[in-house]
Formats: sequence, structure tokens, C-alpha cells
Amino acid sequence: MGKTKSRARTIISKIFFLTLGAFIAAGAIGSFLAPNNIIDGGVIGISMITSYLTKHNLGLLVVIINFPFICLAFTKMGKKFVAQTFYAVTVFSLALNLFTNHTVTQDLLLATVFGGIILGIGVGLILKNDGSLDGTEILSLILSKKIGLSVGEFIMALNIFIYSGAGLVFGWERAMYSMLTYFIAYKVIDMVLEGLNSAKSVRIISDKSYEIGQALIEKLDLGVTYIYGQGGYTRIDKTIIYCIVSRLEMSNMKEIIREIDPRAFISIVDVHEAYGARLR
Repeated sequence: MGKTKSRARTIISKIFFLTLGAFIAAGAIGSFLAPNNIIDGGVIGISMITSYLTKHNLGLLVVIINFPFICLAFTKMGKKFVAQTFYAVTVFSLALNLFTNHTVTQDLLLATVFGGIILGIGVGLILKNDGSLDGTEILSLILSKKIGLSVGEFIMALNIFIYSGAGLVFGWERAMYSMLTYFIAYKVIDMVLEGLNSAKSVRIISDKSYEIGQALIEKLDLGVTYIYGQGGYTRIDKTIIYCIVSRLEMSNMKEIIREIDPRAFISIVDVHEAYGARLR
């Protein structure tokens, strides 16, 4: 019974965030980018150029152009991903019609920056909940190995083609604004997917590992784990301290380590997400 409730909550949560993400992305396209002839990459970009040239409904074109790519996803991504992607694309396409003729700004720089930010938030929410709005990413997963390109290289090559088309249709200034929008959206998507967590993963190698570890536990209330290793040159056994530290704790941690062992080796790596309780 508990598992059923948990699964139902998960499904409801995914539907909610897929819907929210689709509406946010549609608002970015319909109210900021499309009215100023600034396009996104991938299927949405192709749809925007096609809609401008043919005067067909943008939302309908997004569904039609995405459909064959969504069908291809069955072989790579599974039914769950396909269902969630189809739902997100459908809601996005319907929501586009709500934002048509509701232009927020005609300033190209404002439309580029805020359109990119809002689009990145919407697409990020969809990706974080196992959906997608862009069928070209699915195509890249299938074709990249066959043509000898990585997924990133394939998407980049396709977007160069799309933005070149935008330059011919809308003018090269609009194409450059479009590329800036894509860059901003890409960075915001990363922030949504990885979070704004400023935690650091720290590894400390010292001959006084246990003394340092105890000090970190007592003075900073950190969870510390000891990992056993061996020096590659000396072949001497080493005890490595592993812990997760917030940005605010970092300065105090370094000071504590320097007081105990000024020669201690410290490796610090960014951590985007950390789950669970601190181990003692």
C-alpha cells in the first residue's frame, strides 16, 4: 500500500512539473522569442522557421515534426520516456496558442536574455522529470555512433545548420541573437538539472588523518569517512579523509587542517547534488 502511494505521488509530481515546464517554455517562445523572430535550436527552431515561412500554427508544427523522433525513442529510451515526452510536447504545443499575441517586449536584447532564461527553466524542468521537447536529441543518440560523431557534436552540427537557415530567413542579426538565446538557455538548463548547491567534495591526505578527522567532526560537525589507500611512490599505507563541505564551512575547514598538518594534501571538487544523512 505504501509503495502504491509513493508511486502515485511520483507520477503526480512528474505530471505537474512536466506541465509547468511546458507552460514556462511556451511562455518564453510565444511571448519573448517568436514575436521578435528569435529562434531556439532543434525541433522548436525548425518549427519556428517553418511556421514563419508557411504561416501554419507553430504548436501544430512542433507536434508534427517531433512525432517521428518520438517514435524512434521507443528503441532507445523506452515507453515511459516516450509517454512523458509526448505529454510534454502536447502541453507545450497547446500552451503556445495561449501566449500568441501576448508580446512582453520588442527589445531584442531583453527578449534574448529573458527568453533564454525562461526557456531554460521550462526545458530544465521537463528534462529533470524524464521528458523532452526536442526530438533532435533523440535522433542524435541513434545516429551519433553510426556517423562517427558524439551526441554533442551531432547536435552542434544540426544547430549550425538551423541557425544558418535563421540567418537567411530572418537576417544574420536575428541569427546571432538566437545563438545567444541558445547559450543562455543551455546554461540555465544546467542550473535547473544540477541545482544551485554550493557544496564541495573534499579529500584530505595526511599523516595525521585521524586527528584532522576528529577535529572536523568536533569543530564543524562534519560527517567524515576514512578511505584506505597506498602511496604510489612510497608504498606506504595512507588514510584519506572524505567529506562534503558547504561553501561557508570551507575556510574554517582549511584553517583547521593547516593548524594540525600544514603539509596535508587537499583535493576539492564541486558537488551539484548530495542526498542522505551525514555518516558518522
